[in-house]
Amino acid sequence: MARKAKSKSKSGGRKHRTAAGEASDFDSGARDEDGMPSRDDILKFIATAGSKVGKRDIAKAFGIKGQGRILLKQLLREMADEGLLAGNRREMREKGGLPPVGVLEVTGQDDSGDLVAQPTVWNDEDGPRPGVLILTHLPEAQRTATTLAIGDRVLCHINKLDDADVEGFRFEAVPIRKLPREKRRLLGIFRSSARGGGGTIEPVDRKSLRSWSVQKSDAKDAEDGDLVRFDLIRRGRFANPQAQILETLGNPDDQRQISLIAVHSHGIPDDFPASVLTEAEGLSEPTPQGRTDLTDIPLITIDPPDARDHDDAVFAEPDADENNKDGFVIYVAIADVSYYVRPSSRLDREARRRGNSVYFPDRVVPMLPEKISNDLCSLREGELRACLAVRMVFDKRGEKRKHTFMRGLMRSQAKLSYQEAQAAIDGEPSEKAAPILDSVLKPLWAAYAKLSEARDRRGPLDLDLPERKIVLNDAGKVADVIVPQRLTAHRLIEEFMIQANVAAAEALEAKSSPVVYRVHEPPSKEKLKALREFLESLDLKLPPSNQLRPDAFNGILAKAKELPVPDLINEVVLRSQSQAVYSPENAGHFGLNLRRYAHFTSPIRRYADLLVHRSLISAYKLGDDGLPADEIPHLTSISEQISEAERRAMSAERETIDRLIAAHLAEKVGAKFSARISGATRSGLFVRLSETGADGFIPAATMDGDFYHYVEEAHAMIGQRSGLAYSLGDTVDVRLVEAIPAAGALRFEMLSEPTKLTGRRPPKGMKTLRSRGRGGRPGGGSRPSRGGGRRRK
Repeated sequence: MARKAKSKSKSGGRKHRTAAGEASDFDSGARDEDGMPSRDDILKFIATAGSKVGKRDIAKAFGIKGQGRILLKQLLREMADEGLLAGNRREMREKGGLPPVGVLEVTGQDDSGDLVAQPTVWNDEDGPRPGVLILTHLPEAQRTATTLAIGDRVLCHINKLDDADVEGFRFEAVPIRKLPREKRRLLGIFRSSARGGGGTIEPVDRKSLRSWSVQKSDAKDAEDGDLVRFDLIRRGRFANPQAQILETLGNPDDQRQISLIAVHSHGIPDDFPASVLTEAEGLSEPTPQGRTDLTDIPLITIDPPDARDHDDAVFAEPDADENNKDGFVIYVAIADVSYYVRPSSRLDREARRRGNSVYFPDRVVPMLPEKISNDLCSLREGELRACLAVRMVFDKRGEKRKHTFMRGLMRSQAKLSYQEAQAAIDGEPSEKAAPILDSVLKPLWAAYAKLSEARDRRGPLDLDLPERKIVLNDAGKVADVIVPQRLTAHRLIEEFMIQANVAAAEALEAKSSPVVYRVHEPPSKEKLKALREFLESLDLKLPPSNQLRPDAFNGILAKAKELPVPDLINEVVLRSQSQAVYSPENAGHFGLNLRRYAHFTSPIRRYADLLVHRSLISAYKLGDDGLPADEIPHLTSISEQISEAERRAMSAERETIDRLIAAHLAEKVGAKFSARISGATRSGLFVRLSETGADGFIPAATMDGDFYHYVEEAHAMIGQRSGLAYSLGDTVDVRLVEAIPAAGALRFEMLSEPTKLTGRRPPKGMKTLRSRGRGGRPGGGSRPSRGGGRRRK
């Protein structure tokens, strides 16, 4: 259906210069007896100027001088009184109109999947804020449009239609460029005023120290206690900012809604447009033509018991080649997402916009609709499925000799959980695992034993940091927080996936094809300097930077097991590492100690893997749905976009866990807990509870008995008088003082006494601290110094 109305045309005429010096075409038309232009001519000039237009610009454009300026001023005032113009003498605009170029905020999508936006700057006196249809199908718009998500701000060319289109839009826009997005949306709890009308907003961001006032007209339909999304506006040059509620999100105390706080806070798209869902429903399974038949290979899936998608399957067997005695052949088959999600389709644009799936304890925000992720691309037991597979051959030392990629059809023989597969190997096979124990599971474990030896020789970074998992009850509330056991089955699948990812990167390089690498650079010099100083205080030595490899860290971690603070050292080493990103430029993977690495094994939930699949299809001529040539020059910007989406997802997942645990502990305010100090700063100590892994904060101002200074190289708060310390990694007792579920914030008070820096050299500055007089001040007295000391009253 045609949805456009006729656009306002620009007629020919004299060229005039706007305030910005740009030429503007318009038809001057007939003048009245006083030489004044008509109202239509003035409106046309303002609409086509291309920049801000003031009274002086209008006078210059129409050649009005002397006494005529007074008449022009009167005419402009009349037009404002009639509702034709708005603004002031320096910036005039058509009332209810938008500038030719302006900033819009994406607010949603229509049923056709096109983006809908609203102007970021609007005067309520001009009426309701208009909707603007962003044209995404134009060639010049597609590159920018595919990167846009709800909440993004974009600079656009804006065109007013003579008549509203079939959906009621009076404006259309063509994207010019996406503007940098604020890292976080503003969310808070609305507190209505006791006097009626308006109120205040308490931000959920735990770093915010103030609340914001809301006038009655900006409160919309928010009720007391509602979670709201808001913006800050300033109604005058020197006025204090006030909050304007943009959206009401419901009750923040309902644990079933807690993950939605992170979804809205980070602007994660969580609803698929109708057009995307329609495109997914119209997909059909591929034919066998051009595909390798893998149905005779007993591939199996091994996943968590609560896995929501099953997109990888594995198989291993001894190599029959006499020249590879005691070697193994390993197959890794991945759901062929690229067959269903074609380049530049609506599904593709939506997947790129999302970047990856986001996993919360109570829900998943998927990258692709369920028709694909839970049906067509889920490698269900006993069902025929399309796949992209790699056959890898390893020698008896676990070193890869060769690999081959193929597009095939497979049928999973069994779906097992990690625990079920491990139990079978440990002698307790389930009814499903027993028939494949000897033929499938034991060869898998035998092949992994070889790969494990090679992995140990390679020496990747081996941090021991168990992850907590939230267990919810039927009501969606936290029932327990556990640390799942790390099984050999987990390590097996992880290592098989790593080898398949390496093979994908090597295969594409061998074909001189584009690769979106998974890059993890070595730690920065600044982080290494701080780490080295800390380790030296424990009599641990880190090699020079130019000789640093992951196994050097592993040596430190091995020695840490003999010290009282192994968790502390693992934590500090982790914090010294750089953030992994996606990039078409290879810089190796430091953590895995690999020269090249790409993500191949999860295209159902990571857009980077989908790009690698398409590049393999093009390189090996496996179909006509490979990586388009015109997309290759944009891989850098696409990589940056999906790296940002990954960081967004990680933050949202972490914050949701913090909020759920805070809600779980809210009824235990006043209770005593065992904890470990997980961080030290000038303002206080971060602690992690031993039982739940919950993180909280102890303000330095609440710490009794001394003036505590933060000593960075010791990662500790050290008493100015006693020299005793609270150090990173110390086990302490704390009491919960406050829990704020909406912010995921827990505040504790310290119950344990400080201790000596056990097993450490005195850090720099300790002698100075200990030699001071009574009260910690040179010359005695009890008044604290101003340089970062903290004391509880």
